[in-house]
Amino acid sequence: MRRFINAPAKDDLVFLRGTTDAIDLVAASFGEANIGPSDEIIVSTTEHHANIVPWQLLAQRIGATLRVIPVNDRGEIIVEQYAALLSGRTKIGSVTHVANALGTVNPIREIIALAYAYGVPVLVDAAQSSPHMPLDVQALDADFPVFSGHKVFGPTGIGALDGKTALLEAMPPWQGGGHMIEDVTFARTVYKGAPDKFKAGTPDIAGAVGLGATLDYLESIGLPAIAAYEHDLLDYAQSGLAEVKRLRLIGTAHEKASVMPFVIEGQENHAVAHHLDAHGIAVFSGHHCALPALRRFGVDQSVRASLAFYNTRADVDVFLKAPHTLPRH
Repeated sequence: MRRFINAPAKDDLVFLRGTTDAIDLVAASFGEANIGPSDEIIVSTTEHHANIVPWQLLAQRIGATLRVIPVNDRGEIIVEQYAALLSGRTKIGSVTHVANALGTVNPIREIIALAYAYGVPVLVDAAQSSPHMPLDVQALDADFPVFSGHKVFGPTGIGALDGKTALLEAMPPWQGGGHMIEDVTFARTVYKGAPDKFKAGTPDIAGAVGLGATLDYLESIGLPAIAAYEHDLLDYAQSGLAEVKRLRLIGTAHEKASVMPFVIEGQENHAVAHHLDAHGIAVFSGHHCALPALRRFGVDQSVRASLAFYNTRADVDVFLKAPHTLPRH
């Protein structure tokens, strides 16, 4: 995993149940220790619920304020308005690298650089970027990159946090249990250093082994090759969708991963999904755990088609034909 994300050291990696678990760890451990009443936490409109709710819960507990970066009509972060949100009250920023509901690739390096001007650490939700593009956490210089195994075609229930050494060492333990301790008496407990102090209990050994095999497989193909191949498929698919009457693509960022959320006027989203399913095309119909992002575009749900390196232009052709045969209402 250190090699896959170009982490500085393997001892900065904490294995967890996934991205959600990692965000909850940072919110609880770093947040409780460093954020107080009247302080501010910044997230973006494009976030998955997993990168909203933990910060809301923290803000409610301690009296902090959640500030939200707006997006434009293409689903792109408005950097100037983000810069205006930063202040001495900002204690952490937590922003997705690729928006799961829109596909937008956020300008994460610029987001981090602006935050660092105020001494603000940044958590990067890399769940959606890690399977689609090379992920170099040293080049990003993120404080808390997090990602999930199942998003990179590995086992469920395994993922990781890559925290900067100094931050992890200063953070208190999150959960209590075996392995994480140097010594225990009924009067006091002495904890191990990072990352071991965050590893309470028996880890998901099988999941980690399975994830390692998955990362070996992805590296054998190469993330740059995967990114180029998927980008070509995305351009091909979006050109075809433009010819579907009454179809509105949601999220049209210039920098975008291979995700195509859309609605069709006069059609229920679940009915479109069932129709596509009958043609052998699997899509996701619903709110995608990103209601604020969708509501920015006036909808509560959409149909989301996703492409990966195992798809072909022939798959896309089948997908593009199906909407033209939807029953009229």
